[in-house]
Amino acid sequence: MRIAIATDAWFPQTNGVVRSLATTISILQRRGYEIELISPDQFITLPAPGYSEIRLAVAPRFGVRKTLRRYRPDIVHIVTEGPIGWAARSWCIANDVPFTSAFHTRFPDYAAVRTGLSPDRFWPIMQRFHKPSKGVLVSTYRLMDELAQRSIRQTKLWSRGIDRELFRPGHDPLEELTHLPRPLLLYVGRVAPEKNIGAFLGAVVAGTKIIVGDGPALADLRMQFPDAQFLGALHGERLARAYCSADVFVFPSLTDTFGLVLIEALACGVPVAAFPVQGPIDILGPSSRGIYSQLDEAAGALDVSLSAAIVRAQGASRKVAAELGSSFDWEKCSDQFIDALNDAIASGAKAPVKREMI
Repeated sequence: MRIAIATDAWFPQTNGVVRSLATTISILQRRGYEIELISPDQFITLPAPGYSEIRLAVAPRFGVRKTLRRYRPDIVHIVTEGPIGWAARSWCIANDVPFTSAFHTRFPDYAAVRTGLSPDRFWPIMQRFHKPSKGVLVSTYRLMDELAQRSIRQTKLWSRGIDRELFRPGHDPLEELTHLPRPLLLYVGRVAPEKNIGAFLGAVVAGTKIIVGDGPALADLRMQFPDAQFLGALHGERLARAYCSADVFVFPSLTDTFGLVLIEALACGVPVAAFPVQGPIDILGPSSRGIYSQLDEAAGALDVSLSAAIVRAQGASRKVAAELGSSFDWEKCSDQFIDALNDAIASGAKAPVKREMI
């Protein structure tokens, strides 16, 4: 199978979308699949409004078309609803090549946070983008149900995994955290308005609040919460050590579709505190004992009061948290990805590739 992957999110961005995609590509290539990646680094780019670290391709249609015409893919997977994604979508429709797409980001909710407008103003864009897709890959069953209510019904499950060798209990704590008053309360991720980090930093709880990550809201949060510890972005073993140093991992987002950092923290044995919303509830389950209540003890705490969730999570089992986190496997996720692409090819009834593609 010759797979082309079109994405507006790629390195040097560091987020769950990029890490999920990079891991999946690596596994597929190891299995022998041919992959052609179309990403922003192949084009002239400009910073996204409000997100200077995210570079968007400028007028990528010709370059995307040229690459796809040369590569002649059996199927295209479109990762994002950005300029490259729209260009790939247009080419697939024009050339009768089936494509799948992914719903990684709750763009309507993000846009609402940035503009003050209702998310309903932005959903028609999502519906139009995904309508021709032969399969919209989503991370949870709950998100499948939500998208069905929004008339996006051709969804397929594509879950997430962790690097089990890296994210595990037992790493030495970070030296810069060892002297801080406990409990250590950790957030990892983009520092942006839609992540709702202020709800965490403003929570009235004992301990030290630690932020790992960069983003457009960093300077403002530093000024508003001078007692918090801001470590910047961490990667690899230092990130795993940061997780293992924490007593509780706090996930304040109300808009994430999943939360890769959440399962990384769990896999390191760190109980999670979060709101009972999509993402955390799809991982921890309503009782925080797994989505099927299969765990003997809670792996964290969900509560409409984030402060209450943080306090309760301190009594959760680190052993059970690690058990839950380590159950997320990238090999199984990659099986789901390939199954979705095979289904898309079969349902697309794709004609032989035309000699002259436009």
